[in-house]
Amino acid sequence: MKTQTLKNTFKTGLAASAIILSTIIGSAPKAEAQAPVKNIVLVHGAFADGSGYKGVYDILTKKGYNVTVVQNPLTSLKDDVDATNRVIDKQDGPVILVGHSWGGTVITEAGTNPKVKALVYIAAFAPDNGETTLKLVQSLPAAPENGILPPDEKGFVYFSKEKFHAGFAADLSKELADFMYASQGPIAAQGFVAPITEAAWKTKPSYGIVATEDKAINPDIERNMYKRAGAKVTEIKASHVVFISHPDAVAKVIIDAANNAAGK
Repeated sequence: MKTQTLKNTFKTGLAASAIILSTIIGSAPKAEAQAPVKNIVLVHGAFADGSGYKGVYDILTKKGYNVTVVQNPLTSLKDDVDATNRVIDKQDGPVILVGHSWGGTVITEAGTNPKVKALVYIAAFAPDNGETTLKLVQSLPAAPENGILPPDEKGFVYFSKEKFHAGFAADLSKELADFMYASQGPIAAQGFVAPITEAAWKTKPSYGIVATEDKAINPDIERNMYKRAGAKVTEIKASHVVFISHPDAVAKVIIDAANNAAGK
């Protein structure tokens, strides 16, 4: 009789313990799954403006991404970084920061913003700490088609009319290249000699697109920078404005960055 009573007590105790344990586990806070990064901030380069991203914008927004395009003043590195940070700060969550050409220098500095989860370089500069864009430009010979002119009397740099199509946008129509030349954004030369203070690619994942037919930036300069940054590299047969001529391929890299940044 005593043995049976002990057995019943033991079973009752086990059942009670199971109920208590189940209650504890059920009430414990669950780790929240990180939502995919949905905010994309696009930064243009010199001799251009944000409207060139229209094709990439259309693709990304149709897939549900929240896309914002920065309009750089192109008056100094600090001014462009400040303009970019103003846009990043207004986002409602984590950000993938994308830069083309000179915009790569901008995102390298602005990318230290805590909202930025990854960087995407599109035929872009990716300077190191203390390094200037001009140093990278001069690291390898320029193509004969390159039409970057010396600073004018007010300290601004333009891309030449005669070389704009072949040197900047060879895989676009002549008509579109002519319009881009007419609407180009000159850049203050002081931006090219301003050093980076903290390179974001040292602490954040980066992706690099090499435009293999680029005549504005030597493609080997792009390869060298991306290798140093440990970037995931995609090569696309395109001119310097690869984001205009191949928006699908560029958007694919941005989406890859957004997917891989989810949960981090």
